[in-house]
Amino acid sequence: MFKKILGGIFVLLVFAVFGVWMLWPDDLAVKGPVWDFLTGKQIAAPSDEQLSHRLKVPEGFRIGIFAENVPHARMMRTTKRGDVIVSSIREGNVILLHADDNGDGASDGRSILLSGLDSPHGLALKGGFLYVAETHQIIRAKFNAETRTIEESELVFGGLPPGGNHRTRTIGFGPDGLLYVTIGSSCNVCIEDHPYRAAMLRMEPDGTDMMIYATGLRNTVGFDWNPKTGKLYGTDNGRDLLGDDIPHCELNQIEQGKFYGWPLTFDNKAVDPDYGTGKEAEILASEEMVLGLGAHVAPLGIKFLDPLQTPPGYEGAALVALHGSWNRSILSGYKVVSIHYNDDGPLRQQDFLGGFEKDEDVIGRPVDIVQGLDGAIYISDDYSGTIYRIGWGDIVVASPIENSKQMNDPLTSLSEIERAAFIAEGADLYSANECAACHDPLMAPLGVQVKRLSNLKERYDIEALAKLLEVPPGPMPRPDITREERKALAVYLLSKE
Repeated sequence: MFKKILGGIFVLLVFAVFGVWMLWPDDLAVKGPVWDFLTGKQIAAPSDEQLSHRLKVPEGFRIGIFAENVPHARMMRTTKRGDVIVSSIREGNVILLHADDNGDGASDGRSILLSGLDSPHGLALKGGFLYVAETHQIIRAKFNAETRTIEESELVFGGLPPGGNHRTRTIGFGPDGLLYVTIGSSCNVCIEDHPYRAAMLRMEPDGTDMMIYATGLRNTVGFDWNPKTGKLYGTDNGRDLLGDDIPHCELNQIEQGKFYGWPLTFDNKAVDPDYGTGKEAEILASEEMVLGLGAHVAPLGIKFLDPLQTPPGYEGAALVALHGSWNRSILSGYKVVSIHYNDDGPLRQQDFLGGFEKDEDVIGRPVDIVQGLDGAIYISDDYSGTIYRIGWGDIVVASPIENSKQMNDPLTSLSEIERAAFIAEGADLYSANECAACHDPLMAPLGVQVKRLSNLKERYDIEALAKLLEVPPGPMPRPDITREERKALAVYLLSKE
């Protein structure tokens, strides 16, 4: 009898969802693999054809599948042994993917570290412990990375508000050795009852001395510290149901005691129509985002690349996984982007791994990014249950793909005549300013450390490179040339590749 009642409730729920879907206003589109997300349906890992011709990486990179059939793969961590730990959120497991010891670019096996957990998501390693954030608590267990063995878990911090619209909890240890935790809002937009909602917490590794570190963060799933500056950045998911193009999902620089606006404001102090009216003082005091990532792109994991293991052209950059939109008439996100920084903060984003969505056909939804001991980049995909490995230099991947046509040519805006004229002028300027003495190993004087000008097309367009030449980074001298000459030199440098 009880099973029949449950069956009837399920049928009613299905019809209710279908009815809402059919009657949803046209200006509040519901698109993408939403039904699969709600039901937990998984798709197969990309075929060889899709891997070869659809997934796009920048020139000089290769992509392969490190492991597949990793159900609902979410956050990751790499161990001292070279293994990759992955949270499997719906199954309640934490999985250890064994390192590629045989050199074929794929995982050599797997084991289950922990099971029976309540929506495990965030992972962290510290002091011989593996920390796991469930939806309602944080636990840890003694973990030996070399022997791949783990002991019984213990409670670190309880009392997290469980479930809600955003049930994931992300954790990470900062440069200060303290444990940081993010808890998403319970709703799209509302005034929360629980103080931990839409906030970041900070505590000692054993869970003591907990404090609310920052507030007004609607759903900051990913966060990481810039290794050069020590500043903390988080990816925050903007609210829904305001149309296709607002608000931005955000990249925020998160600081202690600051309020980041939700639910009162969005897009750098725009007044939220539901809860912002009459709250002008609070909105004025809120922190602005440092970079808008686009509307409804759903940014999740963020990872600053290791300064000692950085691909050329990605010095100081961070990678961000855009999980993908669900309520936008034209799908957005479904890719990994790189965020390029200078000493003042983030400058711009550009595509790093694309092709998960094409003509509204979705074959993956990236979640998290980590980097291995050898510099390999791992990306999790919870829709197909795949862990990708991206290699550069001599890093091996399974079924390597060199994709030399992925990035747009920054010179396409020029006609052939314009291009030829700029290149000729730029070549003369390059010679007259003796640029080769620092940038060409065949022309550099003995003892001069050569700085190769590589992968410029991946980092700059004409305008950006010309602007760099106006105030170049040290120790490069500022060339005494006009704006048009800087443009010509920029075109020449971009054409040399």
